[in-house]
Amino acid sequence: MEHELGATLFERTSRQVRLTSTGEKLLPMARAILRDLHEFRSAARGDMGLFGDRLAIGVLPSIGAYFMPAVSRRLHERFPYLRMTVEEGATSYLLTKLREGNLDAVIGTPTNDPAFEGLTLFSETLWACAAADDSLSSERRPLTLEDLIDKPLLTLSGEFRLAELVEQLARLAGTFVSRDYKGSSLDAVRQMAVMGAGVAVLPSLYALAEAVREPDFIVRRIDHPEALHEIALIWRQSSPLRDDCKELAEHLIAVKHAIREARPDQFR
Repeated sequence: MEHELGATLFERTSRQVRLTSTGEKLLPMARAILRDLHEFRSAARGDMGLFGDRLAIGVLPSIGAYFMPAVSRRLHERFPYLRMTVEEGATSYLLTKLREGNLDAVIGTPTNDPAFEGLTLFSETLWACAAADDSLSSERRPLTLEDLIDKPLLTLSGEFRLAELVEQLARLAGTFVSRDYKGSSLDAVRQMAVMGAGVAVLPSLYALAEAVREPDFIVRRIDHPEALHEIALIWRQSSPLRDDCKELAEHLIAVKHAIREARPDQFR
């Protein structure tokens, strides 16, 4: 590329390679060209079924582990030639990948960025768990915010929307989010709670899947209108795959309904 352009794009040393000022200037345009090429190919494959033969999707961690296996089964039954790759991460990270054309769609928290379009898929209720000897683990009825007073809350690190929701619930409850620990995974947050470090606040897909798998794992729904984690399917506003994304959203909603109906009555 440097030979073709007659410009030096990279500064090279024995230890590193980094962009020159010219390279920095051209990088956004190069990404845009690659994105357009990807969308050109996707549009050309459009008569092959949903997303042609390939879907690159970004998902939140709880979505990846506890939702996408069922999604994959449903899509494979209906679109056997579709190859789906899944990347997990926080919504902000995934939207950057989507903007650059490295993903076709994202399942994450809604965004107001005009570069994207989206459809709400469902709202996850938020659930709490604590150590076995904590008073919160003595029953299974829904929790009120008053039950959380003076209880340190545990959540994921700040790049996740869940962390903002937990901060908001803490303010409403008159308590606080632990500054000693911010988890990198829901499993880690749960384990810290089980060890007595505080009360873990968990989205329902994760919490209820674990509760069904481990009957001794006590989780309680937080009964408050703010204790909801909105999930949406998001795509680029300019994407030629808009209709495919809307069809995908219908399948995702159907999978969520099926998961809910398969749960024991106390977790519906």
